[in-house]
Amino acid sequence: MINYAHRGASEYAPENTLSSFYLGLLQGANGIETDVQKTKDGVLVLFHDETLDRVSNKQGNLCDYTWDELKDVKIYGNCTTGFYDRIVTLKEFLEKFSQYDINFAVELKGADVEKETLEMVKAFGLMNKTTFTSFRFPYIARIKELDKTARIGWLVSSVNNEVIDQLLQVGGEEIAPKAELLSDELMKKCRNAGLGVRAWGVSNVTLMKKMCALGVDGMTVNFPDRLHEYLHTQ
Repeated sequence: MINYAHRGASEYAPENTLSSFYLGLLQGANGIETDVQKTKDGVLVLFHDETLDRVSNKQGNLCDYTWDELKDVKIYGNCTTGFYDRIVTLKEFLEKFSQYDINFAVELKGADVEKETLEMVKAFGLMNKTTFTSFRFPYIARIKELDKTARIGWLVSSVNNEVIDQLLQVGGEEIAPKAELLSDELMKKCRNAGLGVRAWGVSNVTLMKKMCALGVDGMTVNFPDRLHEYLHTQ
């Protein structure tokens, strides 16, 4: 099973920062999940929200700032100790983490980032370790248009035959449903379609254990240490 550190070990460190990613690996994650957006001047950065407000000392839309303006923004996330980190570019992230034998789930958050994200992942030789994901189907469909060998996953709030058929029509490999929706019946439906299954929204240990019992291929967790410990005590 792939233990994806969701935006890094985001329960403990500022999300989508180097400190959070490194902590995730230290806590036993064998995968990292992160989000890609583009700055005003076209730099690909790792950031989840459209706005800076929730996790930083700045306000406003990320896409309204240049990379130079974002370099010194302090990312606090859930930290209450005064610790903060910085926004990281996709290039810097791949430079640092491509050396590790881990998997990557790269969520396409903003428009018009597919081609550059794909090319950068290729440049670092990580195609066989990366799943390109999004809640927005056109983004992952575009990845397949650009390279049919790229692995894509569709983040969904619900799963039905129409959703599965739509994903299969473009050659998709993974369905990523909300964990609370997953059941034995739904798992069988996804498996019968030949799809991998990764759960998101695993917000507590009880739900985490349920996902393990269902046999998902991976899950994104803010607390990779707890999943690592559980997997290694079974």
